[in-house]
Amino acid sequence: MGSSANAKYSEAVKRLEEILENIDRSNVGVDELADLVKEASDLIKFCRSILKNTEQSVQESLKNLGEDG
Repeated sequence: MGSSANAKYSEAVKRLEEILENIDRSNVGVDELADLVKEASDLIKFCRSILKNTEQSVQESLKNLGEDG
């Protein structure tokens, strides 16, 4: 995972934490709640995608390491 992807992942996690904090504190109305849940869902999908790509990259690196030995 490059530094750009890492930064975007970190930003997404930070935004998710903000959304959860707002929901926990009941700082949102019903109308805003639907929008926040949609945003959180999109952020979770984004984070999962980065994690999946990182896992594949690590596995490929380990596989190549094993082939070199």
